[in-house]
Amino acid sequence: MADQENCVRVTRLAKKRAAEAMVQHLQQPNKKRVVLGEIRNLSNQIQMFDSEPLKPKCNKQTTKRKVKRSVSVKEREFREEDVDSKLDDDPQMCSAYVSDIYDYLHQMEIEKKRRPLSDYLEKIQKDVTANMRGVLVDWLVEVAEEYKLLSDTLYLAVAYIDRYLSIKVIPRQRLQLLGVSSMLIASKYEEIKPPRVEDFCYITDNTYTKKDVVKMEADVLQSLKFEMGNPTTKTFLRRFTRVAQEDCKNSNLKLEFLGCYLAELSLLDYNCVKFLPSLVAAAVIFLSRFTLQPKLHPWSVALEQSSGYRAADLKECVLIIHDLQLSRRGISLVAARNKYKQHKFKCVSTLSTPLEVPDSFFEDTRQ
Repeated sequence: MADQENCVRVTRLAKKRAAEAMVQHLQQPNKKRVVLGEIRNLSNQIQMFDSEPLKPKCNKQTTKRKVKRSVSVKEREFREEDVDSKLDDDPQMCSAYVSDIYDYLHQMEIEKKRRPLSDYLEKIQKDVTANMRGVLVDWLVEVAEEYKLLSDTLYLAVAYIDRYLSIKVIPRQRLQLLGVSSMLIASKYEEIKPPRVEDFCYITDNTYTKKDVVKMEADVLQSLKFEMGNPTTKTFLRRFTRVAQEDCKNSNLKLEFLGCYLAELSLLDYNCVKFLPSLVAAAVIFLSRFTLQPKLHPWSVALEQSSGYRAADLKECVLIIHDLQLSRRGISLVAARNKYKQHKFKCVSTLSTPLEVPDSFFEDTRQ
């Protein structure tokens, strides 16, 4: 009798598992599948074929942080401790040794092996353009949303793409393969439960086989010499956002979401590749504060001390991201804009901002 009861239980459990598997199987086809295919580089238009359409002079590489301050070491340490002491209420900010951590990250971000060439499209690539790169990154924003991946995964994937394209020449037909393989690696690095290889094949409408993705994954890892732990814009944005809220008793979610939105916009533009991640993060905070309070100076002594950048150092990057925010650049790349139109992100992509940033804001820093 007991054996019969056990048999019934096992049978019911097997039926339950089979039902769950069936539901999962039926839900899977709802995911969007996209083939980037051929991308024609036209002056004002990007066309993609063989699928439903996805919304469709570089300076020398910046490898040093521009810090021009004539203060003593003791004065600098005192100021940094004063800034970091305000973060004691958040244990995740590690206020006791946060300065040492970010000093290390600043040194890490300027290492040549972790930096892409600022002009790799002109010097290395023969068949890939800035527009094609923008389309790919725009699509990866959608993929990250589809699979609910961390934003750190997206930033790492784009960093791997830029570094790989600085070394290896690839045809445009394999650019999407590089994108999904880079995101697969980044997912394994950042996610607790990364998507499977089959998921990344499916999202491209099975344009590439599992063997193709795994082979490209191995090529990326070997080409980058397994140096996968880059600090990204998101790494520095976390700290700068907290410092920017030093005068707020409560967390300013609108400032945080706006910073995340502008940082993702910066990923789309090839002209931002030449900037260090910490500089992009600082420029994003500058522009976020300017958008929310356009009449107040967006930079402060605390932000200058924590980031290592004066307002003047940020000007070029701020103006590029400002053009992206106003859709003067990348107007056909809408994934990030649509993502941050959602109420859970306070609809920050719909916020209006002045058409010009006053030059006076780049001249000095006020308390």
